[in-house]
Amino acid sequence: MSNLDVRPAATVCGGRDDVTAQPVRELLAAKQVALGESTMVRRLLPSFGRRMVGAWCFIDHYGPDDIAQEPGMQVPPHPHMGLQTVSWLHDGEVLHRDSVGSLQTVRPGELGLMTSGRAIAHSEESPREHARLLHGAQLWVALPDGDRHIAPRWEHHAELPWVTGGGGLRATVILGELDGAASPGTTFTPLMGADIALAAGTDTRLPVRPDFEYAALTMSGEAEVDGVRLAPGSLLYLGCGRAELPLRADVDSAFMLLGGEPFEEKIVMWWNFIGRSHDEITQAREDWAAGTRFGTVHGYDGGPLPAPELPPVPLKPRGRTR
Repeated sequence: MSNLDVRPAATVCGGRDDVTAQPVRELLAAKQVALGESTMVRRLLPSFGRRMVGAWCFIDHYGPDDIAQEPGMQVPPHPHMGLQTVSWLHDGEVLHRDSVGSLQTVRPGELGLMTSGRAIAHSEESPREHARLLHGAQLWVALPDGDRHIAPRWEHHAELPWVTGGGGLRATVILGELDGAASPGTTFTPLMGADIALAAGTDTRLPVRPDFEYAALTMSGEAEVDGVRLAPGSLLYLGCGRAELPLRADVDSAFMLLGGEPFEEKIVMWWNFIGRSHDEITQAREDWAAGTRFGTVHGYDGGPLPAPELPPVPLKPRGRTR
């Protein structure tokens, strides 16, 4: 998924300056962003109050939207570098194409994981014949310096491990490891992501790592995470320092738990690029505009997405400032 903001601000992230070493309950507000002609998303990360959670650096939550009479998601070919994209659906399907030749329909409960490495381009769209509802999340993971120039690749995992807990908890492990279950998706830093379903009446505790920072993104229902009741589309930052996470639900609910070791490196994130300097971002934009380096996405009915103008001030990494 692309950042379709025509005037994207540079986001400076990384380091431990704003990592909360103790457990907190910090509710982050969403920003409404148009994604194409018929899809609105709630952008939850980066936000004014929080830039990263572990290596997770970008979260869009969308739907559930009734697209029976709509084209649904239509994101033209666009570039990425220095990151991974994670596609996760609760309803609907998304057709992924990329410049390394991948063509894959991602469906609910399946992991679509694209590692951009040094450069890749991709498009995302609802198939012509699609389900009535579209509901999911698109997330980015920053790559560490030692891996950000690797060759790009696409992974699709239709089967993912899951864990169960007392009273009606079922967690699908999307990335990393949770309570002994490990995802087959490739990771480059210590992190985890899970989709957690809570049946009505659930009251339990989930083991987590004290050295990870965590956040919870509510997908449906009204999950209560560490005593905070969350409406769909809410993101609750939880900080570090927990060994377990109290969970409750009075109605059937689902949320994504995202966590990871705080990301040490300082990075620059602008539009669809993650780099370490202004010059890297500028060169990436020039390469995309010139049609070099990122390759070509074949089969999409439409032209590539043009890059917005760079901001007038130099982009500098300054850590994870609030």
